[in-house]
Amino acid sequence: MSLLARGCRLLHSASRITAQRRVLTSSYRTTVPKVYKQPGIVILPKQFADDFEQFCSLNSGPLPLLYKGQPGEWRCSDMLGKVDIRTSFPQYYKYEAGNLCASLPDLLPHTGDLEEMVVFILGYSPSGDMTLQTADNSSQNVNQSHTLSIYKTTVPCQEVSPFQCNLLVSMRPVPEKELSTTVQMEDRHGAPVHIGYPGLLGIKDLSKPDYGAAVELQQGVIPVFRACGATAVEAVKSCKAPLAFTHTPGSVYISEAQDSQLGQFCGPPDSIQSVCISENPLHFSLASSAAVQKIRSLEGVIITDPGNRGIRALFVQDELLKASLSMSHAKSVLITTGFPTHFNQNPPEETDGPPGALAMAAMLQALRKEVAIVVDLRALEMFQAIIAEALKQGILKQPVPILSFQEAGQDAAKRFLCHNGDPQSPRYDHLVAVERAGRARDGSYYNMRKVNIKHLVDSIDDLFIAASTIPGITTTGIGDGGNELGMGKVKEAVRKCMPNGDLIACDVAADHAIACGVSNWGGYAVACALYILNCCLVHERYLRKAVGLPRLSEKPFWTEALPVVSKEEQMMHILVKFGIRSGKTGTLGMEVDGLPFYSIHSDIIQQLRDITL
Repeated sequence: MSLLARGCRLLHSASRITAQRRVLTSSYRTTVPKVYKQPGIVILPKQFADDFEQFCSLNSGPLPLLYKGQPGEWRCSDMLGKVDIRTSFPQYYKYEAGNLCASLPDLLPHTGDLEEMVVFILGYSPSGDMTLQTADNSSQNVNQSHTLSIYKTTVPCQEVSPFQCNLLVSMRPVPEKELSTTVQMEDRHGAPVHIGYPGLLGIKDLSKPDYGAAVELQQGVIPVFRACGATAVEAVKSCKAPLAFTHTPGSVYISEAQDSQLGQFCGPPDSIQSVCISENPLHFSLASSAAVQKIRSLEGVIITDPGNRGIRALFVQDELLKASLSMSHAKSVLITTGFPTHFNQNPPEETDGPPGALAMAAMLQALRKEVAIVVDLRALEMFQAIIAEALKQGILKQPVPILSFQEAGQDAAKRFLCHNGDPQSPRYDHLVAVERAGRARDGSYYNMRKVNIKHLVDSIDDLFIAASTIPGITTTGIGDGGNELGMGKVKEAVRKCMPNGDLIACDVAADHAIACGVSNWGGYAVACALYILNCCLVHERYLRKAVGLPRLSEKPFWTEALPVVSKEEQMMHILVKFGIRSGKTGTLGMEVDGLPFYSIHSDIIQQLRDITL
């Protein structure tokens, strides 16, 4: 067994663990516990000190820097009380040229070496359920008695030469029913950086931790991963300093000082909510309660039904939240739109769909995601021209590739969605349809008047069907009548409650189905929700796995990408220029689904923007 593995398994007796846990659980539930600093240390030659300080600053999730000493300073009275760093930790590791070469009970023999070295004190919390030390069970020099499962990930820390390494995470299983409470508790020392399938962190096998002992996952539990202070060990190795020391992971010093005295080590003050955004693979996301409430407010606006179509019967709460969280995690998004309801017109498309699709595309691009749009082949040139005009008028800042898909069948769909048709290598993380004609159970496509428009529609539905079999691709459908692609998730409600529902209901389900009064509004709301999430410190930290710096400096670009009345007015003029008509009435003008742009759509856009900002 390696030295580091042995360090991770430093244990007191099992009875003490049980007793400690019982006290901690009771204390948490009845009172607000006192949380004590649990620092770890890194000791480096002074010529490495400034670079390591910057490395910690850029990667404060795993390496919250509490104190940087002066060369030769091995007493840290200001930070930990009157302690001697050479003897205060249960065990130390010694490194030479990046190699772990010894485990030491103290550093007294290296007193001379320490004169030319700098001590760094790092916030360290080896296990979530052991962090809540109360006044009754805390004391100095108490060694944490808990076996850790620590894993190397493929998530790179922000590099500061000569320090470069990937993030290390600790994992502990949590019963799904206790996940919400656990997330709130762990917020005090930094919320989780990942919840769910370990492969999304590059971890291939939970039964084979890099350090520590494996924890067996029981049925009904969720693996919860947190940024781990053991990342410091990998950072120290990477710099190849001639001499360096660290504490051993799993054995830390318990200070009498409380974390309330140290703001930067504690997690965000806002409460956190966990949301399941994917079942295959299992993936939870995090956001603050304030952000969640804002998105629910957006949802309340878009379910407005001024056309009295009965759309509320299809409403499922938090579909907007889940879809937007999923898209926020995606690196690449494929959008589809186009409902050729006017089968006797050229073009047959309606004004509902393209504006919502482009509003999503603009925000996704602002968030640095790859975006493409797939449409019917007969409409390909028209949509390319619309994109060119949107770029010319500043509605879009970057071109959006316009694609087509005509082949039928799952094999063709997998070749389109995945590199070389390999389900292990998808091109897109998320597919979203906004007001896209959806296939009914008889294989045809119907508008709301029961007219079969199958001859105008390519089999883009097959992409959504294939995506449901490919782990890692999530789908969303946005609709306002139930005959749109993806609304098969609520098809029973469509058949029961919508006019002609038994015939027209889309039979193809998406993972998330956003029902709204007008489908464009769903696209606008997704754009707004993505903005809210990426401005949320809780969610933003979770996205970057607590490494690197927040991207809030890009907020002005995100704000510029939000839907605004003047921009959407321009978009409507472009559609009218290309002969695209209102869906319900066929009017060629400033109208969507029979509702005038001014006073109806413009008011909805403004309401969404007001909630967002």
